Amino acid sequence: MIVFKNIDILDENFELKQNVSVRVEESFIKEISIEPLEPKEGERVIEGNNRVLIPGFVNAHAHSPMSLMRGYGENMSLQDWLFKRIFPFEDKLSSEAVYYGTLLSMAESFKYGIVSTSDMYYFVDDIVRAALESGAKANISRSITNPSGEPFDSLSSVKEAEEVASKYHMLADGRIRIDHSLHAEYTSNEETATRLAEIAKNAGLNMHVHVSETKREHEECKLRHEGRSPVKYLADCGIFDVRATAAHCIWIDASDFDILREKGVTVATNPVSNLKLASGICDVEGLLGNNINVAIGTDSSASNNNLNMLEEIKTMTILAKVKRSDPTVISPAQALKMASFNGSIAQGREDCGRIKVGNRADLVMIRTDSPNMFPRHNILNNIVFSATDSDIAMTMVDGKIVYENGEFTTIDVEKTAFEVEKNVAKIMSQL
Repeated sequence: MIVFKNIDILDENFELKQNVSVRVEESFIKEISIEPLEPKEGERVIEGNNRVLIPGFVNAHAHSPMSLMRGYGENMSLQDWLFKRIFPFEDKLSSEAVYYGTLLSMAESFKYGIVSTSDMYYFVDDIVRAALESGAKANISRSITNPSGEPFDSLSSVKEAEEVASKYHMLADGRIRIDHSLHAEYTSNEETATRLAEIAKNAGLNMHVHVSETKREHEECKLRHEGRSPVKYLADCGIFDVRATAAHCIWIDASDFDILREKGVTVATNPVSNLKLASGICDVEGLLGNNINVAIGTDSSASNNNLNMLEEIKTMTILAKVKRSDPTVISPAQALKMASFNGSIAQGREDCGRIKVGNRADLVMIRTDSPNMFPRHNILNNIVFSATDSDIAMTMVDGKIVYENGEFTTIDVEKTAFEVEKNVAKIMSQL
């Protein structure tokens, strides 16, 4: 049990409330009071002077094991990056490498205030193991590809996806959830997309898919599918008939906005990765203006090259202004909501993402007394545009502190880094 005293908070409406007390019991926010809360026996008291409590960040699109490839493929187009660097490296991956790569990403996530991640990859057993041990929340999906058009019933990846769903979905009091994932239109065929959509719908599971990340992908899809955009094609295949997250959506058509809104699709924008790969700029303001839920992702450490959500929030906000030639779009409160509650909605975690009595205690405590945070004309402006990872004093998941003042409570980072280096060296020797 923990009580935060005299602390500023970002309340459930994403408005700043000052000098508040917050009680956390077990996994939940138990009390929020403008009056001081008397500590109970055995309860830890955290003084909140020069601190602000905000909802934990949700990384709405990531590939956690790809921390193993950080810095390996630089200054390349997306297609060259994938086919000349990433895919050959991934062919040599082992369960051990994926486990430690994921664990490294979980530690990095906590350092950056991320409490939950929507992860698309394979080696799901090892990703689940790392997420469980770290204390992180995760929506994990086994990415399905079928570029050669093999019969759907022969795909071992689909059988694996169904097996991991039956084994792990809602594990650890719902902390671990399993989604389904079609990698993308261009890495599969229509039967694969349609049949996987049916499986997800019958199982009541979410869907995660890459959409219109590059202009080339978008235009080639139209050539393959009678002029249909990736959004239209995937909608026709039923991919959006369940709760779905569409990552990127940079090159979507005007008609795609209507489909995304009507289907209730969340768009996960990945600003830094998209800039680094020169993929383009997502029209975040246009999506929000069409009542489309927009969350924020980092993409992988191999294309970003970090999981710094504060960096993503700032970059997304600035790019939205540039895209619309309008400095007034995307307020700091909107940006922080996109990085937390909107991501929770995408994951199907409606009891997360807001500081509200009865919600899960997924919290981040930020310092407001470092030099870059003065003067404090507006704390929310400072968090979005001035804060750095060194200002994140604490990360809490389900009421458990996983990171505090530079220390990780659930992960041996030194051992993890050693094992990552060892496994990467082994893989590189095989390339």
